[in-house]
Amino acid sequence: MRNTGKLPGMTPTHLPSLAVSVVLHHSPLPRLRQTLASLLVALQEARADGVLGAARVWLIDNASGEAYRNAAQELLDDVFGATDDAVLTRFVPLEQNVGFGGGHNRALLDDDSDYHLVLNPDVVLGHDALAAGLRLLSRDTGVVAVSPRSSSPGGAREYLCKRYPSVLVLALRGFAPAWLRRRFAAQIAAYEMRDVCRGNAPAEVPLISGCFMLLRGRAARRVRGFDAQYFMYFEDFDLSLRLRLHGRLMYVPTVSIVHYGGYAAAKGWRHRRWFLRSGGRFFSQHGWRWI
Repeated sequence: MRNTGKLPGMTPTHLPSLAVSVVLHHSPLPRLRQTLASLLVALQEARADGVLGAARVWLIDNASGEAYRNAAQELLDDVFGATDDAVLTRFVPLEQNVGFGGGHNRALLDDDSDYHLVLNPDVVLGHDALAAGLRLLSRDTGVVAVSPRSSSPGGAREYLCKRYPSVLVLALRGFAPAWLRRRFAAQIAAYEMRDVCRGNAPAEVPLISGCFMLLRGRAARRVRGFDAQYFMYFEDFDLSLRLRLHGRLMYVPTVSIVHYGGYAAAKGWRHRRWFLRSGGRFFSQHGWRWI
């Protein structure tokens, strides 16, 4: 691990530490720059707010190739190495694509941080997102994970927290045409917890999205992180259910992000196949619900 500089006004060592993992596979570099730049600002804000001590950023590349790796590592060094507010960074190139969960586990299970942020390379953090999340985790030790308030780049509200899914709702939400989704709008809204997560109050939720998961490190390591057998999709739901055995998952609207992601159906046949395979694994492990 490389120390790319000192933070001004070194924070006392008793303050909690945070590790952040971002997993790449040919992820667009301009978007990654936005993600990392917003992360740096959020880390600075959390330190200034007195809720964060040491910080480490892990960038894990899932076998994207040498040229891409070099560019990604240069970008990481550029964002965190050219300022006085640098943090510890580590770039981990993997020779094999081990999937979303397997990639994050390289940091999650190897780091001993108090808290861990699982972060997508297509998420832009609000400047005070980490400060708000870490403040809640430090205040309420019964909370093991925090999920944010999310919006699309155009400003539309996204609902990242979920109730336990049914096969019908997942098929409608992921693959059905718009006219058919409208006919089942009530069922989809219930699955997306719009009744709970539309407001401005924190709420306990059953399932949270892997695009941004602020976790209590000890609890996440106790359940051995993600199940890497999922490769992609549903690993966040599986982890949510296992984390709930050790504490509460909370939707915290003061933790805000902008998410540039999309549904599996919009990403091509390979993502559809991963979605269907992982969905089958999830229901087989945790129980089928058809309607």
